Amino acid sequence: MATEKTAFELAMKEVVLIKPSKPTPSSILPLSTLDHTPSFNTLCHTLHVYRSKVDDHDEPSCPNHQLLHPADVIKAALSKALFYYYPLAGRLVDHTDGKLVINCNAKGVPFLEANATCKLSSLHYWDGTDMESAKNLVYDLPSEDESGHQYPLVFKVTNFPCGGFTVGMGLLHSVCDGVGACQFFKAIMEFARGKTEPSVKPVWERDRLKGSITKNPLQIDFLDDASAAVSPFLPTEVLMHQCIKVDSESIRRLKMSLVKESGENENITTFESLAAYVWRSKCRALKMSYDGKVKLNITVGVRRHLQDPLPEGYYGNVVVDADVILTMRELNERPLYEIVKLIKESKKVSCNSDYVRNFMDTLETDLEIETEFNIEGSGAFTTFTDWRHLEFYENVDFGVKEIVNVVPIPSDMFGCVDLCIFSALGNFDSSMEGGVGIFVSLPAPALLTFKEEMEALTLLI
Repeated sequence: MATEKTAFELAMKEVVLIKPSKPTPSSILPLSTLDHTPSFNTLCHTLHVYRSKVDDHDEPSCPNHQLLHPADVIKAALSKALFYYYPLAGRLVDHTDGKLVINCNAKGVPFLEANATCKLSSLHYWDGTDMESAKNLVYDLPSEDESGHQYPLVFKVTNFPCGGFTVGMGLLHSVCDGVGACQFFKAIMEFARGKTEPSVKPVWERDRLKGSITKNPLQIDFLDDASAAVSPFLPTEVLMHQCIKVDSESIRRLKMSLVKESGENENITTFESLAAYVWRSKCRALKMSYDGKVKLNITVGVRRHLQDPLPEGYYGNVVVDADVILTMRELNERPLYEIVKLIKESKKVSCNSDYVRNFMDTLETDLEIETEFNIEGSGAFTTFTDWRHLEFYENVDFGVKEIVNVVPIPSDMFGCVDLCIFSALGNFDSSMEGGVGIFVSLPAPALLTFKEEMEALTLLI
């Protein structure tokens, strides 16, 4: 049964710049080779949903609501965190060598405060039923300053009359990956709870992940207009965005069916099983042309697979790509366990330390890795990224406010058919414990079919 949407309005305050609480070094800092991955130069937002612990009792007049004013607390905590993470208070600029660098000028982080007109519970804490409204709670003003330089970080805090609030944090992917974003957000919340320094001190040291010019770059398989499959639903300017929930029992049965299908007693992870199923379901829903090729791109974290371990506190990008390319006919007709094996093999290759080094060298050599970007939006290219391991729920409550949901809102996700995110589900629905939220954007007819494909998981025996 469809959930009725709740209309709500926001009253905005003036944008202010939050600067480090104490003087910080003025310098130009380079980014790593992995930071320069072409698709990373975008703001990625996370929406952190906090519920007042008395909200469930419908007591909006309870004096506990006045114990903390979220925006003021977070402003002060952010300022203290920026003393340690001072590059985030600077600006991303183009260097004379054509590379991106951070100008650590302490100009400050844009911070926007808003007041909403309804209770968080009436919006279901953004459980996936009305994802479109979530983009109103992140910083949607220009991502550049008056000089045309990019902000590495933006914030928006929205207060709700129930005592709950949301924190929209936008971080430039070129500056940090998901693990780094969690580390930074945790530092803010530690200061908000009264700590005097972060439990993990940040480390820049981007030269540790700098590639070298190579005469033997990786042979990366690309799709082009001639080989890529096409969808009758694309291109389109109208996409529907939704979080599809898969419960833990459905995941367990999917894994069991894959093991039985393969006849092998090999361990299959939740990600591998869902990635294969979701990729096939998404391409089926888009009715991709049978003889064209489709590509699955997986973002793989490789912190544990480097020859030289990174210091604790490193918050730059430590991710590489793993790819699988098939014709739509192969994807549709081959046993699903074979797709799982291809995904497993691709991940295994990308986690090899030699591959990581070669990947960095290939990027540094400036290989034309953007040649297939013209197929974006065709449905032939799908990127999966797994946010379930990120520690956004750990140690981030404060006062009488508790975190109940974290919603990924990557740059332009609502207008991008290519991206799919696996995420942990919120703390407000015990029936979905151990389940996975799958965030997708699809044309309306394809989304309907995709949801039917995903619902079929519950029928597996």
